[in-house]
Amino acid sequence: MVLDNLGSSLRSSLDTLQGKSRLDEEDVEEIIKEIQRSLLSADVEVDLVMELSASIEERATGEEPPAGTSARDHVLRIVYEELVDLVGESTDLPLEPQTILLAGLQGSGKTTSAAKMAWWFSKKGLRPAVIQTDTFRPGAYDQAKEMCERAEVSFYGDPDEEDPVKIARDGLEETAEADVHIVDTAGRHALEDDLIAEIEEIEQAVDPDRSLLVLDAAIGQGAKEQAREFDDAIGIGGVVVTKLDGTAKGGGALTAVNETGSSIAFLGTGETVQDIERFEPNGFISRLLGMGDLKQLSERVERAMAETGDEDDDWEPEDIMEGSFTLKDMQKQMEAMNRMGPLDQVMDMIPGLGGGMMDELPDDAMDVTQDRMRAFDVIMDSMTDDELENPRSIGASRVRRIARGAGEEEETVRELLEQHKMMEQTIQQFQGMGEGDMQRMMKKLQNGGGGGMGGLGGGGGGLGPFG
Repeated sequence: MVLDNLGSSLRSSLDTLQGKSRLDEEDVEEIIKEIQRSLLSADVEVDLVMELSASIEERATGEEPPAGTSARDHVLRIVYEELVDLVGESTDLPLEPQTILLAGLQGSGKTTSAAKMAWWFSKKGLRPAVIQTDTFRPGAYDQAKEMCERAEVSFYGDPDEEDPVKIARDGLEETAEADVHIVDTAGRHALEDDLIAEIEEIEQAVDPDRSLLVLDAAIGQGAKEQAREFDDAIGIGGVVVTKLDGTAKGGGALTAVNETGSSIAFLGTGETVQDIERFEPNGFISRLLGMGDLKQLSERVERAMAETGDEDDDWEPEDIMEGSFTLKDMQKQMEAMNRMGPLDQVMDMIPGLGGGMMDELPDDAMDVTQDRMRAFDVIMDSMTDDELENPRSIGASRVRRIARGAGEEEETVRELLEQHKMMEQTIQQFQGMGEGDMQRMMKKLQNGGGGGMGGLGGGGGGLGPFG
């Protein structure tokens, strides 16, 4: 996730306050230094870093913690509220007919984002259409058409037309029945006069309700100039941050938001058309600090159920805390995970399982790739019901038999059993807490940020270790 290293360092710094009921000056200074180091290393602009750290320091030294609140929880709440204030509110994107213009440099992910956004609007009950006006980049038309076919949304482009403004006008006419028009524009390797002139002409022709700047999460400090140029040209009403599934730092996106006086609209979290999230500041910062995001989790569960028609699945949050975890459970949850996205993203949305706890797990504990899951699924199909219910009964001879039946290596069978063991141990850590402890933890997480933490209290289906 964007700024993931920031979240990790902030959590580590806050953990030094464990057990303290009051803050002293030295504690605050150390926390502020860590916040500054973390933000600067995440490519957040210096002025923003100083402004944020000054606000946190002032509140941490000037506000008395509420009765019964530890020093750590007091600072956590302050950091949470100040970070939410920094990223701002989500861009206003009403679920109604509208025209959206996308701007950005070449390679920022505009074409992919156009299809993803169209898919997102289609899941909200609207009829979207993507209009591809990029006549500069070879393959832009083919890529956009293919992405829109995957998203199952309307598409217009004209590979034989050289005038992008004419394509934009024709596209609006040809897709007049659509509710939402998303106009993708050409990029360049750098900000050039002809790019700015072209997008200004397209903007005048389509008269968009809002223009969104698409930024690669790795852009860094260059975001400030880019945001200013596009904002001066067409007026930027929101930012789409892409490629958050890699190692990008992401601080440049915050700089762009501040520079344009806008906010973040969407987050691109992967390569498929479904890998997009509507930006919600409360949930975003909650995940960053390891406090989960039940609203986004609920949306993924509902989406997965709608896509498969599997609405009778009994997914309850409490299931993760109760009973034994068998290979049958693992197989079922692997199927669900395939529909909901990578396991680490899903776990990050569960209060108490994301953030700090994820940092403590072995690097490979959540490393279940699509290929491995397919192999694991075939292997489990080769097991007896007794073996699925009692995986500890599987010895060397059974491993050999199962591997032959599945056409897989014996080592892969052992990997499956080890993966199951690690997941079972993770669940048992929470089972040992007891119902009362878990309820208190959940209540604390939900109420700890005051009104700002509403995103943590949302409902929605639960999931086992794989979805």
